[in-house]
Amino acid sequence: MDPFKVIIVEDVPLELKGTEGIFKNEIPEAEIIGTAEDETSYWRLIKKVKPDLVLLDLGLGGSTTIGVEICRHTKESYPEVKVLIFTGEILNEKLWVDVLDAGCDGICLKSGELLTRGDVASVMSGKKMVFNQPILSKILERFKYSVNSQLLRQEALINYEIDEYDERFLRHLALGYTKEQITNLRGMPFGVKSLEKRQNELVNKLFSDGKAGVNATRLVVKAIELRILDIDNLRPDED
Repeated sequence: MDPFKVIIVEDVPLELKGTEGIFKNEIPEAEIIGTAEDETSYWRLIKKVKPDLVLLDLGLGGSTTIGVEICRHTKESYPEVKVLIFTGEILNEKLWVDVLDAGCDGICLKSGELLTRGDVASVMSGKKMVFNQPILSKILERFKYSVNSQLLRQEALINYEIDEYDERFLRHLALGYTKEQITNLRGMPFGVKSLEKRQNELVNKLFSDGKAGVNATRLVVKAIELRILDIDNLRPDED
């Protein structure tokens, strides 16, 4: 790894000392050209000395949004500067998404193996989306859940013989559309009477017993329970 310059943004003195120790002992190629404990001192510093890498904590002064905005504005103003997040926000997944959208080069959680030479080397070599083991484990868990959910949904569509129009009908019922509104959707070749018949057919498919009194609401709930509808992706068709 070639020599490079780094600014560390960290507002907890003890954690700053530990991070400096990691660079000193594990990454001697790094020259720490400055540290900042808040947004003001960071911008004052980077205007004087431009780094190759900014190691950025997200929780500064009790605020998590400041770190995201520092990342966003740094990548906008200095696109060649790499920003590696090193954060103790180990449960705030929304914050990780925000800082990825802000353009960071990677995220390392202050958990488990902490910051390694390999993480920093990957970022400095130009790799994007560099993550340490703690966040990789969480990403993998979400990925497996997402894939399994998709497989369960595909199986449900096949097992209950749900076609495209059934899915669109159920999805828009779940979104609060009336049957009259659904008939007006682009490419929906059914009138209200036909949709009522389709609703009855769906009730027969999804309810093995106790079909009496099953209204549209119960039908939609059943479709969600069976994974026919993805509750995280209930969106109307484009007009």
